[in-house]
Amino acid sequence: MQQDMAPRPRPAFADDLPASRAHALALLARGVADRRSPFHTPTLATIGLDGAPRARTVVLRGFDPARRILRLHTDARAAKFAELSRDGRAELHLYDAGAQVQLRLSGIATPHHADAEADAAWVASRPASRRVYAIEPGPGTPVAEPPPAPQDAEAGQAHFAVILLRFDRLEWLWLCATGHRRARFTWQPEAMTWLAP
Repeated sequence: MQQDMAPRPRPAFADDLPASRAHALALLARGVADRRSPFHTPTLATIGLDGAPRARTVVLRGFDPARRILRLHTDARAAKFAELSRDGRAELHLYDAGAQVQLRLSGIATPHHADAEADAAWVASRPASRRVYAIEPGPGTPVAEPPPAPQDAEAGQAHFAVILLRFDRLEWLWLCATGHRRARFTWQPEAMTWLAP
């Protein structure tokens, strides 16, 4: 005998704009703290040096909700560092299939290399993470065969860089069989509005 499945209860954030924004910001914080969170590895989109869009997966390393700044790590030799040095406009896309939530954050990214911001992030990084930046040649360089994995955790500091993305627009989409919800939140000027999903 088949029983009727009761719809899942609607969370408070589904019909309340400030609660929706708080939900989105909490998901970003969790993406930094929980390596298993789907929000830990979002997609960063930039404007390529040739003017074409570029997208790649990155890792969320830090989040300051009061300043709306996300911290990412990269190699200063990577294309995204050059792209953001020329044009800081960027968008971050995050999606959690289990929670049925998508976030899109737009703002200005500021690259940091060989400065106090990069030095502080380097000191706080684990040795296994540091080794990645010692790869030779630099990321994206054509090679005859894959280079060996770097072993020296300190050799990569010269290439280590930080990207700080300050977002001024956040779009939140929550999918639910009983009614999707979509909202846009901006800070310059500060506003929030529902959008048709």
